[in-house]
Amino acid sequence: MGEKILEIKDLSFGYTKDKLLYRDFSLSLNKGEVVTIVGESGSGKSTLFELITSELKPLKGTIKVSKFAQIFQDPYSSFHPTYEILSQIKEVANIEKLDSYLEILNLDKELLSQKPHRLSGGQLQRCSILRALLQKPELILADEPTSALDNVVQLDVMKLLMRFLDKVGILMITHDEELAKWASDKIIRIGK
Repeated sequence: MGEKILEIKDLSFGYTKDKLLYRDFSLSLNKGEVVTIVGESGSGKSTLFELITSELKPLKGTIKVSKFAQIFQDPYSSFHPTYEILSQIKEVANIEKLDSYLEILNLDKELLSQKPHRLSGGQLQRCSILRALLQKPELILADEPTSALDNVVQLDVMKLLMRFLDKVGILMITHDEELAKWASDKIIRIGK
């Protein structure tokens, strides 16, 4: 496996000190690896991402993370509805590799001049992947990246994402056990 891009050691966190979501939780992830966090709603999956991105602070423990990009569950809420997709991508990423990624992701360049509501869920989620990859991350945080898509599109989107494992590692959260089994090098179950 490649270099370590995420290391969580002895993490403890709870919204109240008497009810912890995480107690002495540790995790490491290398480039080229897919690690999936599986758990029911409310088990703390999204909270873990908020801790990794520093939106929340742990009660104790350390998190060392390389450059990351995120892919969100709902592609429609991850883009502003009134701006063209390409201008939103340019705000956060360098577009020098745009054409090669468009080809890999099977996206028409013309779609990028549209506003998000003009695209299907699958097209827009591929735009989310494009935006994430153009940020040149070492780690992709994928929050239920296929849950808003139908089964055929789900598989296509995951296969596309996994084509980039030579450049990144992926930490994914999902409640979809079958997706986790198919895609993951390691599965970590959290919650009840």
